[in-house]
Amino acid sequence: MAPARSRFAGRRLSFGRLALTVLAALAVVGVGAAAAVVPVLTTPATAPGSDRWFAGYYDVTLDSGEQLARSTMADGPGGIVLAFVVAAGDADCTPTWGKAYTLDDAASRFQLDRRVERLRREGRPLAVSFGGAINTELASACSTVDALARAYGLVLDRYGIDVIDLDIEGDALRDTAATARRAAAVAQLQRERAADGRPLDVWLTLPVAPNGLTDDGLAQVSSLMDAGVSIAGVNAMTMNFNADDRSVSMADLSIGALRATAAQLETAWNERKLPLPAGGAWSLLGATPMIGQNDVEHEVFSLDDAHALAAFADEVGLERMSLWSVNRDRTCGTNYPHPRTVSVSCSGVEQAGETFSDVLGAGRDGTPSGRIAPEDDSPVIADDPETSPFPVWSSQSFYSAGVFVVWHGSVYVSKWWNEDGAVPDDPTLDAAASAWTYVGPVLPGDKPYALPQLPAGTYPEWVAGDLYNQGDRVMYNGSGYEAKWWSRGQRPDRSVTDRDYSPWKLVTEP
Repeated sequence: MAPARSRFAGRRLSFGRLALTVLAALAVVGVGAAAAVVPVLTTPATAPGSDRWFAGYYDVTLDSGEQLARSTMADGPGGIVLAFVVAAGDADCTPTWGKAYTLDDAASRFQLDRRVERLRREGRPLAVSFGGAINTELASACSTVDALARAYGLVLDRYGIDVIDLDIEGDALRDTAATARRAAAVAQLQRERAADGRPLDVWLTLPVAPNGLTDDGLAQVSSLMDAGVSIAGVNAMTMNFNADDRSVSMADLSIGALRATAAQLETAWNERKLPLPAGGAWSLLGATPMIGQNDVEHEVFSLDDAHALAAFADEVGLERMSLWSVNRDRTCGTNYPHPRTVSVSCSGVEQAGETFSDVLGAGRDGTPSGRIAPEDDSPVIADDPETSPFPVWSSQSFYSAGVFVVWHGSVYVSKWWNEDGAVPDDPTLDAAASAWTYVGPVLPGDKPYALPQLPAGTYPEWVAGDLYNQGDRVMYNGSGYEAKWWSRGQRPDRSVTDRDYSPWKLVTEP
């Protein structure tokens, strides 16, 4: 799942193939109704919402600074699948976010640790997705099973997550050595965590055609099962079908693909004499549509398609529903004139105030494997300027958009320039009316906020009565500042929170 248009190049659906798929599905339903030959299609669905869950994929590398004030990561229903962890290089086993950011980078640049902790305290389903359509999956970069297991475990432990999502597509599907390493590493990780009383759910996310998983996809399922991995489910990427017959809706293509995949999973479990869940193969299956404009230009997953897919999922008891991506779940702005060109920030279709997350996540209030989210008993960390990771909010200060503050043990980011306004956690204000966006809690491991210090004497000390012109540099409380325009009597440290109207800007190095 990525904005690359060529993700499924060459995977085309002819009208004849579609007809055979539809006929096969109809035949299966007919036979199953009479003799229960295919129980995956005849097992009664349990009540939706009991343990059915929803979590949209979220590209964590798209939000930083001021953008965090407009982040939709915590706005919708259900949970989040954090995307994507990949290797730092073709032969570098270091886990990164999107190759460009280390885990520590993500903590500071995207406030990711804090945002994940917020979702956990709210009881949301959480998963980490490894792989994706671009960059190098860790199984291809790590040379040994132990190194790969450590890399996976490092990420899961960092964020306290017990659901791993393996997004295998493109060349990674055919990398047999990496496939074997991945299966062995995940099996090892699952065994170790089970011994410690920490169950690990393993989801395999794979591309599908209208007739189900490809041979390469089935090989990925077999590899994990043969290595002894207990698979929680297979998540079908119901997108980019590249169908010749444009009269078939994306919902119908997706439903056909899911029926076929369910039959394939039932066969795989039966061949190994493994018991199916009470809900049949549907309890082992998830779906992830690419909302709105797909990479294939003539394929658009509309809100009508979403309603149809959601109704089908409830009817059969589909275990998991996701979407690509939460970042895109909004109408494109009028300044974006190319809705047929995939955007990472909007869907390309008119949503009229409705979200795909609300449609696909409706009634899906469960959690992976039905685990109960623990009660949040985390103590509130007292606001202390000496230990807080950001300045403590003050009604006497000025704040530019994108400035972070601490208030009552929580971190907030400003949405616009403000002064002497309501406290960030004012319970009487709707979130849209507040100048602040809640990011997450202050964490026990947070480092105290401190301005960069320069050697004494680097610049002259600031003097309140002196006149300063653009380009002049001064020292104030050990930090360096440069004048943006003429000023007199305005303290340089106001620029730390007021980047708009302060005549000074912070200097980080001589």
